Amino acid sequence: MSSGAGDLREQVRQHLLFCREMGIDALDLGGAEAPRRAPGVVPPDPPAVPFVPAGPDGDAAERGPRVEALERLRTEEIGDCRRCKLCSSRRNIVFGTGDAAARLMFVGEGPGHDEDVQGLPFVGKAGQLLNQIIQAMGFRREQVYIANVVKCRPPDNRTPQPDETAACTPFLFSQIDIIRPRVLVALGSPAAQALLETSAGITKIRGTFRTFRSIPVMPTFHPAYLLRNPAAKKDVWEDMKQVMALLKGD
Repeated sequence: MSSGAGDLREQVRQHLLFCREMGIDALDLGGAEAPRRAPGVVPPDPPAVPFVPAGPDGDAAERGPRVEALERLRTEEIGDCRRCKLCSSRRNIVFGTGDAAARLMFVGEGPGHDEDVQGLPFVGKAGQLLNQIIQAMGFRREQVYIANVVKCRPPDNRTPQPDETAACTPFLFSQIDIIRPRVLVALGSPAAQALLETSAGITKIRGTFRTFRSIPVMPTFHPAYLLRNPAAKKDVWEDMKQVMALLKGD
């Protein structure tokens, strides 16, 4: 077996394991019936991750102006930000990434080591898990938008402190105002608390839609929590099914 085929089989194995842990009991392959084959004929390897389109890639007419507005926010308003003490230890400001006209936006807590090095949100192990969740929902990563409450890595990946959050949330809120997603997903307590102005922990509020500036917000567990507590993946998938249903009816 070639190395390419071996890699593909491993991708399939990992994806099926992910689906089992998430409690996904079916994959929509477009309704096509599997072709019959003669006895003894080995079928080709299946695709690593079946992709099911989730709908329009945002508002195409508004994408250009929103891209420009995000660029102005990053370069002119944030710039080389020194508004809180996180600036003293960061390598990069991690602004956000994705479609400026996305229908779905994920908000996390803050950059970790890998994100600080690369300048992009959710690129470490937690980011790989988030990518799988996004793909299982029928999206590609580039079709959604991903950002964090704070744009600089807190030392030792600690929770952002109130003054750090206060300094950075105006930029997050501006990102949301520019993108105007149909649904927000708050990943973990800091993100949910920042968007919903609550002190409640994520365990108490996850799974129920709230609102931020009239936008539905689904609070759910952070992917980093799922890496430590795999059993909670099924809870997250139940939350994401609600998000998908809302987007489908939009």
